[in-house]
Amino acid sequence: MIPIVIVAGATASGKTALSVELAKRLSGEIISCDSMQIYKGMDIGTAKPTKEEMQGIPHHMLDFLEPSENFSVADFCSMARGIIADIDNRGKLPILTGGTGLYIDSLVNNIDFAEETEKSDIRNELSKMAEKSGKDAVYQMLLEIDPEYAKIVHPNNIKRVIRAIEFYKTTGMTVTEHNKLPKTPIYKSVYFCIDWDREILYNRINARVDEMLKMGLEQEAKMLYEKYGRQKLTALSGIGYKEFFDYFDGKKTLSEVVEEIKQGTRRYAKRQLTWFRRNDKIHWLKPDGNIIENAIEIIKQEL
Repeated sequence: MIPIVIVAGATASGKTALSVELAKRLSGEIISCDSMQIYKGMDIGTAKPTKEEMQGIPHHMLDFLEPSENFSVADFCSMARGIIADIDNRGKLPILTGGTGLYIDSLVNNIDFAEETEKSDIRNELSKMAEKSGKDAVYQMLLEIDPEYAKIVHPNNIKRVIRAIEFYKTTGMTVTEHNKLPKTPIYKSVYFCIDWDREILYNRINARVDEMLKMGLEQEAKMLYEKYGRQKLTALSGIGYKEFFDYFDGKKTLSEVVEEIKQGTRRYAKRQLTWFRRNDKIHWLKPDGNIIENAIEIIKQEL
């Protein structure tokens, strides 16, 4: 099996810095597992690593898709598997880094998306229901079908909500049940998350949002708004962009928008932690001066 290292966890927890340092020490290359950093023109709001932060380490699956294009979990797994194989063939260590737990777990658990039959009639019916009765009505349906999965999906992420219901109606199995099925692993993995105190993590999030604003987040959001408006695109649902739209229309103040972004990001971090805490294979690293050495020691033992 191909050996891989996974550096996951909540937003603003320091995943990029840790993964880059590990890549430098262990001759690795990084594969981004972030569902928003794939989009072009969305650099600041997605906290896409800069060239300086990359420190010369190759990063894959960043900045390759237009915001108007669709990209599924199945697409991610297919592309990532090819990149992992290429990195391994060149004698390097693949390091998966990001906070999109669904992407990471689907890849590592070798979920076969080829067996999932799309039912456009079900999808269309649910989409019409969301337009007529509101997103909450569709989300309530998911709560009744698969309450465990519903806890980790935001009600506003209507595409994922609909997909989960569609999956159940197509296969007779919930996403939660499907994810718990025994899979044949294709990677030998070591899985890390950075274990911050919740209050400190939230302070880091608030500080990062302030830094994003200094870097030009408002201008980045304005560019997207002028190009795409309020189209129902996955890219535009990302925290840090959609909150500005009412501000651009004169319905909210900038301070209200900033607080919404901070609050939305903190809630997102909480959902991320809920997802990762379920995985008993994860090594939770304390963010102290020994974090690199501790991680390397575990990698040497398990890989």
